[in-house]
Amino acid sequence: MFHIKQLELVHWDYWRRFNLPLDAQIITIVGPNGSGKTTLLDALRTLFGLRCSGKRDFRRYVRRANRSFAWIRAVVANRPGSTGKRPFFPCLKDEVTLACRIRRAGGDWTRDYAIADGDVPIEALEANEDRAVEWVGYRDYQSRLAWGGLTPAIAKVLALEQGDTDKLCEYSPKALLELVFDVFGDKEVLDNYAAAQEEQNNAEKELAALGLDLDRLRAQAETKRLEADRFLEWKQLDDEARALAAEIIPRLETTELERDIRLARDELGRSRQEHQRSEDELRRLREHGKGVEAEKAAAEARRNTARQHDLEAEKRHLAAHDEVRDAEKLLAERSALRTRLAREAGDAAVDLEAAHAKADARLLHLQRQEREAIAAFEDKTAQLRAAREHRSPPADADVARFRSRLKAEGIGHRALAEIIEVTDPDWQGAVEAVLRPYRSVLLLDREQDRHAAWALGEAERFRHFIVPELEMAPPATRGSLAEVIRFADAIPRWLADLLNRIQRVDDADAARRLPRETEWITRDGYHRERRGARHLGKPTDFHFGELARGARMKQLDADMHSIDARLRALRPELDAAKEDADALRARLHGIEAAQLLSARADDFDNAERTLPDARARLTAAIADRAEAKGELERIEQSLRGIDIEIDRRRRDTDSLARRVQELASEAAPRRRDQAKRILNLRRLRRGMPADWRDPAANALLIDKYDGARGARAELERLRQRLAGGEWVTDDTVLTLAGRLKADVNDREAQYAERERHCSAARRITGEARAAYIAKLRATVRQYGKNLRALGDLANVDVDCPVPALDNDDRALASAGLEVRFDFDRKGAVGLNDGEASGGQQVMKSLILLIALLMDEARPGGFVFIDEPFAHLDIANIDRVGTFLRATRAQYLITTPVTHNANVFAPAQLTLVTRKKKPGDDWAPPIGLIQRAM
Repeated sequence: MFHIKQLELVHWDYWRRFNLPLDAQIITIVGPNGSGKTTLLDALRTLFGLRCSGKRDFRRYVRRANRSFAWIRAVVANRPGSTGKRPFFPCLKDEVTLACRIRRAGGDWTRDYAIADGDVPIEALEANEDRAVEWVGYRDYQSRLAWGGLTPAIAKVLALEQGDTDKLCEYSPKALLELVFDVFGDKEVLDNYAAAQEEQNNAEKELAALGLDLDRLRAQAETKRLEADRFLEWKQLDDEARALAAEIIPRLETTELERDIRLARDELGRSRQEHQRSEDELRRLREHGKGVEAEKAAAEARRNTARQHDLEAEKRHLAAHDEVRDAEKLLAERSALRTRLAREAGDAAVDLEAAHAKADARLLHLQRQEREAIAAFEDKTAQLRAAREHRSPPADADVARFRSRLKAEGIGHRALAEIIEVTDPDWQGAVEAVLRPYRSVLLLDREQDRHAAWALGEAERFRHFIVPELEMAPPATRGSLAEVIRFADAIPRWLADLLNRIQRVDDADAARRLPRETEWITRDGYHRERRGARHLGKPTDFHFGELARGARMKQLDADMHSIDARLRALRPELDAAKEDADALRARLHGIEAAQLLSARADDFDNAERTLPDARARLTAAIADRAEAKGELERIEQSLRGIDIEIDRRRRDTDSLARRVQELASEAAPRRRDQAKRILNLRRLRRGMPADWRDPAANALLIDKYDGARGARAELERLRQRLAGGEWVTDDTVLTLAGRLKADVNDREAQYAERERHCSAARRITGEARAAYIAKLRATVRQYGKNLRALGDLANVDVDCPVPALDNDDRALASAGLEVRFDFDRKGAVGLNDGEASGGQQVMKSLILLIALLMDEARPGGFVFIDEPFAHLDIANIDRVGTFLRATRAQYLITTPVTHNANVFAPAQLTLVTRKKKPGDDWAPPIGLIQRAM
């Protein structure tokens, strides 16, 4: 329902003219007795077409102003409700003006009402130049307000006498039920029921007299009726047997043939679809076979490339062999010069040259150690920084180079060591020992990158696994090695199987209790598998998990201190070796052989220095050649796997081709059977009436006889029954039975006429009683629902049971509405049992009053309450105020000036009225106090 936003009065009582804003939820009207609080509420009642309080009416107020006219104008809300409709449609603005114009006419006062769209002032309403405002009478205006939400039920509550609104809890249960009926229901249904019952009693007496005479005539007609029924039963069975043989069985056979044809057609369609799918699958397999053939060709190309790499490795091996041979030749030449030096200058010179060579070699050795120590210190520093920044474990150069290539190609990946965390430090060594061969395994982020990654791996001869197929780790087997490992991402299936397969035992002796085929490992890394048991070696450098990172950081820090100590000890030795080499070089100056040795010392030293590297390159070349041969062997093994895959696909293709052939061969007999069924159907349909083909009627026949087989069985049963029974076959019995039945019908018509009258009386009586009981129950349920909703807002448990409604006039007339309230969980109290305090009495009356105004279809609205805070203490005043704020209605509350200030706490707007001073023509304007929100 709508709420009031503004009120304007002209010449009402002792007020000349004023305009009040009322756009607030709780409005308090305060003033001394006789200052016009009720007068203001009566103005609103007059505007809304309600009775004024007490014995007053609108004429009393307009006569006091001593003017020929008066105006009451209000602006109310016109916002759409929950259904989207506006209360005063077709008014489409959010505000609507309601106006009451009161004028003197012929010695009496008349009032006219108007509803205008928007906020229209009194002057515009009076002028009404464009005839936009239509003035209507009191009845039409009330109907229009009812459409807007001010229904007659709400109007009755708003027109309650002053003082009754806060004394509803003093009503008796019967009086409260009458009030609720007066608002929600219709008490006239009980009067209608009493009149209907009297009419029923009179009709039943007349009906009993006619019934005795009718029973005598029915007994005479019953004998002939039985004979006529026997004839009709024979006729019905005979007709049904004829219909089964001539019509029903052919129709059912035709329907079943049609059904079989449809099923066979669907089966043939499914067979064709399966044949088509099989052919498509066969074509797909053949295309995939071509792809595998292409993969084989690519593998063969890789094999050719591997063979080329093998030839290149052989060339590098020969070149390294020649380099080692040349270096050894130079060293042999130096030995010859030293022998010559011994012959020319004696053994002392040789010893001197040997000492010089030894000092020079020692100097070079110490310089190389210094460079290596510095490089190792820088490398350890970089590794320690990476470990502190939580980077991946250190990998060898080949792995780092290959990962750089993958990153450059945009192939996302991560190392296996980056996603594994060991949860039990005691088993770190065992985990490291098992996973040592897989430290550098690379896991691809996207499976579709596998071919590109494999191509790079082939080009780089990457020796570690590249795994594209990943899945989330399954739950760890109890007691397995996987139980002490946590994975941060998806892993290869084979790794999960490996770790779940290995059981943890404390030592080899503890493994006795395990089954013989169980694979196990000890904390020390002693591992048993299907090939036997061995010690895997407990690694000193950890790669997996946070413990490995901490151990690496600790070891790197120790290595850096060791290298730094070695550098500090090496540098004094380096300086001393340099001084010794310089002194020996000066002593050798001047000897010819020595000069030759000195002149070619760089070549000899270079040969001696490069000989280990050359030998290392020779060893590497030998290893590269072995690796190239291994790569070639792997490619050939892959080719063997491709050949196996080609053979498997060939077998699948041959099997599917046989299935296609089988489907093609099975379809031919089915099509022949279908053709036979179609020919039979055409034969049965030839000459058949069109209505025999009605699918709905044939479906009913199938349900009735359960198909043609059931119809034939029913025909045989009917023939046996006709042949074995004693039947009346003379149709004259129908004439005799008809005459007696006509007599009975005439008498029954008279009886039925009186019975209809009696039934109508009973029905009217029952409907009147049912309407009264239904209306009573619905009214109590709706009112009880409203009471409970308001009780929840007031934190009061309210119980309103439906009264006992027996099918008895006195019980219905004495029914009452028992409402019980439970304040603060102290026990339920009734309406007026003297158990409640004064504040609780007011709260009960407010709940009973507001429940009368609640309407789920039109929430909101406004309520007039006279002095609800009388005789209340501060706590109860606050409680009543809190309850009012919790509801959604608009309240206009009067209160005298003697009340506690807490009565103004819930109000957003307070109106202050004052008495008219003696000698003044008009009362002072109403004061306005608005709370700042």
